[in-house]
Amino acid sequence: MILTDTHTHLYANQFDEDREEMIKRCFDDEITRLFLPNIDTTSVDGMMELVYQYPENCFPMIGIHPCSVNENWRKELDDYVELLKKNKFYAIGEIGIDLYWDKTTLGIQQAAFEAQIILAKEKKLPIVIHARDSFDEIFKIVDKHNDENLTGIFHCFTGTKEQAQKIIGYKGFMIGIGGVVTFKNAGLDKVVKEIPMEHLVLETDSPYLAPHPYRGKRNESSFLKVIAHKIAEIHEVSLEEVANITTENSKAIFGI
Repeated sequence: MILTDTHTHLYANQFDEDREEMIKRCFDDEITRLFLPNIDTTSVDGMMELVYQYPENCFPMIGIHPCSVNENWRKELDDYVELLKKNKFYAIGEIGIDLYWDKTTLGIQQAAFEAQIILAKEKKLPIVIHARDSFDEIFKIVDKHNDENLTGIFHCFTGTKEQAQKIIGYKGFMIGIGGVVTFKNAGLDKVVKEIPMEHLVLETDSPYLAPHPYRGKRNESSFLKVIAHKIAEIHEVSLEEVANITTENSKAIFGI
């Protein structure tokens, strides 16, 4: 059995004191494929150090997180284009629009998101989308660029059944399910029950959004098995089937 965490910030400073032990816990729990989303220029070095240390397990992305988008985003994206020439990345991400923290930057978030979609299609890479309080804005841009060359993951999905159906309709996209599916009153479990597993991938978004019973604590990739067990319970299948299907789905997106 192989479990895949499609979205984990293992380079975050919350892991500085026990990163190696935390990664060992992943391996002990058969969580051996770890995809690392970038945030901005400050996270690249730490992310790549992990990739060099664990080349068979850690796979990097490159992109500007919407909360890191500022007036200088075009220069930052130019720097990433140069990095793409020198290093292997498996997605453009995480990118998107976040209207929870700051609605005043919507214009530049939209511009940066669209530019990174175009870059992903040029490089034949999937995108990993951060959509917080912004599904309508995200869909408008994805609709504009959607074709057979656009693939990716809507990460940390917490939307409605209708929004899930919209994502499934894009054909080349998966829905990333994390710890929120275990939250008692979130209602995501009811939505997930309506989504066939061939459209799902698993993620932790560690160190954020730890699943129950770890809610409120630092999240880590070894908790992915808790999420997988919840999906197995919802869909009334075995843990092994969840692991196999979601890992195969991740391979379809990332190519490995």
